Amino acid sequence: MTTARRAGSPEAPAGGQNGRVPNTVSKKKTQVSAGPERRRELLDTAAEVFAAQGYNATTVRKIADAAGMLAGSLYYHFDSKESMLDEILSSFLNELWEGYDAVLEAGLGPRETIEALVTESFREIDRHRAAVAIYQKESRHLTDLPRFHYLVDSQERFEKAWLGTLERGVAAGVFRADLDVRLTYRFVRDTVWVAASWYRPGGQHSPEEIARQYLTMVLDGVAVRP
Repeated sequence: MTTARRAGSPEAPAGGQNGRVPNTVSKKKTQVSAGPERRRELLDTAAEVFAAQGYNATTVRKIADAAGMLAGSLYYHFDSKESMLDEILSSFLNELWEGYDAVLEAGLGPRETIEALVTESFREIDRHRAAVAIYQKESRHLTDLPRFHYLVDSQERFEKAWLGTLERGVAAGVFRADLDVRLTYRFVRDTVWVAASWYRPGGQHSPEEIARQYLTMVLDGVAVRP
């Protein structure tokens, strides 16, 4: 199983649509300056627009407007909105799997592995909230596009990691013997990742604290035991 592929080369066609470069710049909109920091800013802006409006409803012009620049200038860095979304999702998934792989290779017990995976998931939501929201809303449709087939690989790998850990916990007597591991996986998955719809970085609780609260409810319940 392969991880998400890296996005393409940072170089893009030097022209706008139809190969034409705008020769005028409005007072309020400026040409794109070169450099990885500016490129990262543009991707962050695009991610917010994609998350708010959806991939199909988002145009290059809308992204450019949000970035305060001419639509044609965006083509100095990206050849299409598809390229931008590809890089947004690839970056998120590559970072997610770096964290997940570190957890899975640490030799932790089943419960500790679940706790670490949930914590890592909330850290990723904190770092890539808009990308997670896009992934949640768009991945089912994007997998029909050849460029985004790696999303299927990531989904299968994700499921394998979680189901394997739950099955290991049942076998070791850490989790209940009557546990439906697939239902449990879906519950935990949806409970964690839906947080991207309301979570905002810099809020009252850190991602680690939110993970701890979630884990308490998932693993220990909310009712007081007699």
